[in-house]
Amino acid sequence: MPIRHTLTGLSLAVIAWLTACAPTTRVTLLPQASGKASAVEVSTSKGSQRIDQPYQVAEVGRSGDLSLATTTAEAVRERHPQLLALQPPPAERFTLEFDPGTSALTPESLTRLEAVIRNAQSRSGGEIIVTGHTDRQGPLEANDALSLQRAQAVRALLVERGFNADRIEAVGRGEREPLVPTDDEVVEPRNRRADIEVR
Repeated sequence: MPIRHTLTGLSLAVIAWLTACAPTTRVTLLPQASGKASAVEVSTSKGSQRIDQPYQVAEVGRSGDLSLATTTAEAVRERHPQLLALQPPPAERFTLEFDPGTSALTPESLTRLEAVIRNAQSRSGGEIIVTGHTDRQGPLEANDALSLQRAQAVRALLVERGFNADRIEAVGRGEREPLVPTDDEVVEPRNRRADIEVR
């Protein structure tokens, strides 16, 4: 039975194969720790059902018939304690700022980098995504390049501290995702940043 994620991002579901007297498959959609919406589409030869609300359940009968139900957080905890215990801790996010026009962290951000490092070291086998940003001062193409340089600079600092380079992704978003929306050519220090997600 194919199960397809229908939204970007990870949709968290509990899938349990049960005995012959119950549905052959039960898929329960759990809420994401980030609060983002998620969905799962459950398909059989007899059709498909999309579940997109926390604690919605899609059940597949022995003949492939699909039905929908709902459950509660408490019922999921009682039914699947071992599966829930395997969930990784929720991702944590940090923001570091840069000096104008450079990929050099501000002194305050260099201090905060230590908290990022401690947090990442406490997670075994996780990954880190560093997304660089700029304010709207300067040409779009130059800001694209600078944002990537900022992300790569933070990545390099983490690798120097012993993190596996294969588990750190650096991407640049230029001026496209400002923390503080501004007009073009407006200097905004809070937009000169790298967002770091440790998961």
